[in-house]
Amino acid sequence: MPRGEIAYLALRPGRRNQPVMVEWIITDGLTDYADALAFMEQRVTDITAGHADEAIWLLEHPPLYTAGTSAKPDDLIDPNRFPVYQARRGGEYTYHGPGQRVIYVMLDVGKRGRDVRKFVQDLENWVIAALETFNIKGEIRQGRVGVWVQRPEKPAQPDGSPAEDKIAAIGIRLRKWVSFHGISINVDPDLSHFEGIVPCGINDHGVTSLVDLGLPVTMDDLDVALQQTFETTMQSA
Repeated sequence: MPRGEIAYLALRPGRRNQPVMVEWIITDGLTDYADALAFMEQRVTDITAGHADEAIWLLEHPPLYTAGTSAKPDDLIDPNRFPVYQARRGGEYTYHGPGQRVIYVMLDVGKRGRDVRKFVQDLENWVIAALETFNIKGEIRQGRVGVWVQRPEKPAQPDGSPAEDKIAAIGIRLRKWVSFHGISINVDPDLSHFEGIVPCGINDHGVTSLVDLGLPVTMDDLDVALQQTFETTMQSA
């Protein structure tokens, strides 16, 4: 199948012999944020109406900041640096830009247990499983949505624990139990671009990327890892 039209067939556990089709869409180049929002809105409408399959969309955006429903005005440090969009997803301010893999998840949470907290945890575990294929130990922290990595080579935190940097952010929205928005994983973005915001409202930890951690991982490498780990982490939901 051509790139951009990748179909994924799986069986939903607990519903024997009932296939679930998840379409994987991979878009090269940079996708306009407004265009992405319009696509997701329409796809969610089609999924809820039973006219379309669930979808995972992998893409990159031009440099921009997005504000979630919990974004605090003071966390937008440099409002003139890049365009700022009201995302209407959960969470606070985040950055998107070249070198960052954005993963929009349009999945039926209603058929996956109707447990939003578990769904977010499943997304985090999916990221952790994908990172593990590159021998990176991603971790979840209580009260901080997203995935973190320890940086023992950096100065320790005030309480003596190892320094930590965020490598993946998660923010979703639900409509009629279908999710949209999703995940961003830093492959090789310009990390200085995060300086225009307080990422996710957290100012006492840093931000990192796969390349910043010393791993020459490409977008294609990450895409393969995401597809390989999806079934065991998300289809078991």
